[in-house]
Amino acid sequence: MSSDLRAELKENLDEAEWDWLIPHVQRDAVIVVALALDLLDVGEAIANDRTSSVQQWIDQQLIAKPTTVQMGEWNSDRTKRFHTLIIQPYVLVQEIN
Repeated sequence: MSSDLRAELKENLDEAEWDWLIPHVQRDAVIVVALALDLLDVGEAIANDRTSSVQQWIDQQLIAKPTTVQMGEWNSDRTKRFHTLIIQPYVLVQEIN
């Protein structure tokens, strides 16, 4: 695990409103990360191609594409905020409660 990569990812952590994320959802690039996970850990696993970790999270439904229900909720509150991390070509998002 490269601490350089983690430091770089940490610098790329940001916040965004749902409105800003919509174009990324339309190109099927948004991945929702459960609050139980650390956004940096997930970003690092994806960037380092650690498929076993990523597959485990997918199987446990801890990371997934946004559901129709989630998008409906977020569309009704377009100022809803998320922590975001861009790992090309994906945008990882985590709800801010």
